[in-house]
Formats: sequence, C-alpha cells, structure tokens
Amino acid sequence: MSSAKDVLKKIKDENIKYVSFRFTDPRGKWHHFAQMANTVEDALDEGLMFDGSSIEGWKAINESDMLLKPDVSRCFVNPFTAEPELVIFCDVIDPVTGNNYERDPRSIAKKSVDYLNSLGIADTALFGPESEFFVFDSVKWSNEQNLVAYSFDSEEWPSNSWKDYEDGNPGHRPRQKGGYFPVPPVDRGVDFRAEMLDALTGMGLKMEKHHHEVAPAQHELGMKYDTLVATADNMQIYKFGVHNVAESFGKTATFMPKPLHGDNGSGMHVHISLWKNGENTFVKKGNYADLSETALFFIGGVIKHAKALNAFTNPSTNSYKRLIPGFEAPVMMAYSARNRSAACRIPHVANLKAKRVEFRFPDPLANPYLCYTALLMAGLDGINNKIHPGDPHDMDLYHLPPAELKKIPTVCHSLREALESLEKDNSFLTKGDVFTKDFIESYSQILWQQVYRLEHHPHPAEYDMYYSH
Repeated sequence: MSSAKDVLKKIKDENIKYVSFRFTDPRGKWHHFAQMANTVEDALDEGLMFDGSSIEGWKAINESDMLLKPDVSRCFVNPFTAEPELVIFCDVIDPVTGNNYERDPRSIAKKSVDYLNSLGIADTALFGPESEFFVFDSVKWSNEQNLVAYSFDSEEWPSNSWKDYEDGNPGHRPRQKGGYFPVPPVDRGVDFRAEMLDALTGMGLKMEKHHHEVAPAQHELGMKYDTLVATADNMQIYKFGVHNVAESFGKTATFMPKPLHGDNGSGMHVHISLWKNGENTFVKKGNYADLSETALFFIGGVIKHAKALNAFTNPSTNSYKRLIPGFEAPVMMAYSARNRSAACRIPHVANLKAKRVEFRFPDPLANPYLCYTALLMAGLDGINNKIHPGDPHDMDLYHLPPAELKKIPTVCHSLREALESLEKDNSFLTKGDVFTKDFIESYSQILWQQVYRLEHHPHPAEYDMYYSH
C-alpha cells in the first residue's frame, strides 16, 4: 500500500478491528500498542505520541514524549490474533525537531541507505540473511542466589532415547551433529516449519525453503533477499512468525546463538551485494571467484573493522559461546570461494548477476537494522579507502599450523572485547551521520550491563571445577 487512504480501505474491506503500531528498540526487540481501527485515521498521517522513557537506551523521563510515524508501505494482517489486526511498521520521530530519532534503529538504517546513495558507489544494497533457530518442547531456568540452572527438552534430543512417553518412544531422532537434512520421522519439524512458511508468506515475506539444521531441534527457513531496510523489516516478521507458530504447536522457539554446549550454535549468515543502474558492482569475470575490486575492498573493510562490528553483529554474551573453533563457527576473518570455516564465503552461483559475499559470523540476536547497517558502513569504508583483504584462504583454517593461524585476524572472544573494540574503532560508523556518537554510547551502555551481569554471577561449571579444590 502506498497511502493512508489505501490502509483505511483495507481496514474497511477486511473488517480489521485493531491496528498494531510497531517499532524496534536498540536491542532489536519489537514493541507495539494496538489502537481500535476506527480511531486511526488521523494517526496514519500525523503519527501517535508515546512515552519513550520506558524503552531501554532512549529518552530520559523529563523528555519522554516521542512520536511514532506509521510507514503505510509496510503493513500486514496478523494471523495470530483472535480479532482481525493490521500491523504497521513505524519510524520514531523526535517531536521537538521533527526529525527521525537518532537512536531509532530503523531510522539509522534509512540514513545508511541515504549515505550509500550520496557516495555514488551504488544505488542499491541487497541483503539476504539466513537465520537459524532452535525449537524445544519446554524450557525453564533459574537465576536465584542459591539456584542457578537451566533445563530444556525436545522430543528430538538424543538423550531421550531411553525416555518413557505416554504413547511409546518412537526412537527416531537425530544424533549429535547429525541433524542436517534428514527426512521424517528423524526430522520431526516438517509440519511446523511448513506452517511457519505459510504464516510468513501470508505476512508478505517471499519465502523459499525450510530444512532441519545440524544440531537436534535446530531449524532454518529460507527467505528471499531484499533491500537493506526491507530485509531488516522482514527479519522482524521472520522472528515474530517463528515464535508464534512454535507457540501454536505447543513448543518454544529461541534465537539464542548457543542455547546448548557441545553442538552447533545458530548463526545469521548475511549475503550482501551492491548494485548501480541495475548492474551488480561485485562482479568481474575472470578474477578470483569472479569478484570485482569493489567487492574485495568491501570485504577488506569488514575484515578491518570486524571486532568493532561484533558489537552489532554478535551483541550478546551468549554470542561468543558460538564463536569458537570446531562447531562450524566462522571465527577466522578470511575470505574464500568454498571454505565454510572462513568468516566471509563467496557462494558459487550459476548466474553472475547473483554474485555476492556471505558474512557468516553474525547471529540472530543481532538487531537486524543495526547489524546490516554496520556491515554496510564497514564495507563502504573499505571501498572508500581501498582496503584490500589480502589473498583468499581455500584451505581448512582450523588445521593450519599455529604460526600461520597467528597471521589471520579473528572475531572477538567476548562481548567485553567487542565493546572495547567499538570504543576504539567507530569513526567508520559515523560517516554521513549514520550512527551518532550519542547512539553508540547509549547502545554500548545497554550491552555493558549484560557483560557485568554475567561476569558477576558464578557459573554451575565453576562449582564443578573448583568446589572441592
């Protein structure tokens, strides 16, 4: 839809009862409030006031009034409500200046697109994320002073081979690291994944596939690429759909990168290409992997700024439990046409128009608006400053001699290291006033709280290692 008039017609034609106005906080979580549909006509044009002081990292209580500006071009009918509800994406506006709020992630993403266009390098940035997730039958945890524990269960879990079930134990389930592409009955998620694709398609996404992933209870849905802001919007719908369909099946879905030890974690591989006048600027036939110099410089920028990027691409303490060697985790900041142990892979394509680079280190807890924007800004810095990434690495990086390994940069080892890196290296993000210093500082403060909380809590593994010493 292209106008408020179109939205009002949809509300009338489809007997919509409520309109859910949605926005994203700095951590990437969706928020909303629902208005009765017969009250929204003025709001579609003028926006709606709300209290921004209750959103972590936003306005102080003495300057709390904020304005939600509906983006009528991005809306869908919510398939999960009893009463018909229309969901509309919103930008956050500072009512004093009338400008997009500098701490609103969606507004930051829009500024990065404007900055890209101002450089003349390209007029379109395409992003294609691949987000993995786990689906459990139940989960519980405790953070009490005298009880620190978590427990989850899935009918697919290998250890449940000896469990008693009311209707008998079927026995078919993936082994550890044995979950990649099995057919039913080993793959027990076919029906709910298909339902997820149906729901997401109904909400306007262009979905392509679904499959089981490597770990038991781990899954992935394939979503078609789009422009930066549209893809970030789509990822918010993707998470919303996955969570709610799982709930409808009596299950629970999580996008935690590493909810379990000893098996693969969940990543969000991000495919990127830059286009100008309908031509893919990343293509140069005959070069290594048919990559243009522009593509190589883009990779060089991401590699150079990788540790600072981790604060946006891997923004949780849990992220760094995934980013360790040995679990298909791309910790080495190198590029390769075939090697999945490299943090940047160049997928083989039948048609050169589909040439792109794939960054494999981000994870699905990332705020998609900030993650994609930060990657774009690092790549543009590489292009502007002609940062070459060096030679490709087509060998298995995990089996290189120690002396060779030391020459290859890695991602951060902790969220603390990522935040310290961001503090030292952030000028590439503030070009074009895309990220402001104020936002980077406020965003960092949110993540530092997570670092301190985890560092100050004893871990059950520490009792196992140290209690009797």
